[in-house]
Amino acid sequence: MKTGKGARAGQYLALLAYLVFLAFPFLWLISTAFKPARELGSLHPTWIPKDPTLANLRQAFDEQPLLDAALNSLVAAVGAALIAVLIATPMAYVMARHRTRLAKAATGWVVVSQAFPFVLLIIPLFLVLKNLRLINSVPGLIMVYVVWALPFALWMLVGYVRAVPAELEEAAAVDGAGKARTLVSITAPLLAPGIVATALFAFISAWNEFFFALVLLKTPEKQTLPVVLTHFLGAEGAADLGPLAAAAFLATLPSMVVFAIIQKRITGGMLAGAVKS
Repeated sequence: MKTGKGARAGQYLALLAYLVFLAFPFLWLISTAFKPARELGSLHPTWIPKDPTLANLRQAFDEQPLLDAALNSLVAAVGAALIAVLIATPMAYVMARHRTRLAKAATGWVVVSQAFPFVLLIIPLFLVLKNLRLINSVPGLIMVYVVWALPFALWMLVGYVRAVPAELEEAAAVDGAGKARTLVSITAPLLAPGIVATALFAFISAWNEFFFALVLLKTPEKQTLPVVLTHFLGAEGAADLGPLAAAAFLATLPSMVVFAIIQKRITGGMLAGAVKS
């Protein structure tokens, strides 16, 4: 079914409007980060700063320990992503290849668990971490992030495993390949795009997470970047807008860089999987 020129133009227009909608907050954040104080208080704000400055960046680093907080966030996000993927991958394979009642029940529980609000989980998690003496520690926070990311990571990977034809594994078995050899040589390369996408999801979720980090981390040197950003807000909610925008802009860069790097690998892996299959 061919699409008319008018319909295609409407699709492109809708896509452009959606891109503008997504880009507007980020572009305004960048603009605010480099505006001097007198422009931030102007009644007629402009997109491009008339007199761009790095003073907001310097003030942000002077007022708050952004580098230490970013390192804490990075350790927590990378650790959570790696552990979640290592646990979810074999579980997803078993659930996808062995469709028993138990596997179906586990899949349903994964979906239902995503509806649980944070408030219902924070008290049990706090008590568990207190008994393990992991309160106010980055390893404890990593455990929480793994628990929170694991259900959705498992659900994602089950879909990727089911997309890999089982006939490929059966053909490898006929050729004499053992189960381990089949998983390593046949299944794992085809699952690589899904594993990378799942790890990216877990990383971004942990990097941007605020509530658990606020409750579980007490000392300033162990706090993550989202928590430190709230320190730019005054007691009555008044924001130090310039440094806050500068710090928030810096906080968005790692996830964008990681996505830009991994996005090429996801595409390449998909193409390689299509050729192999």
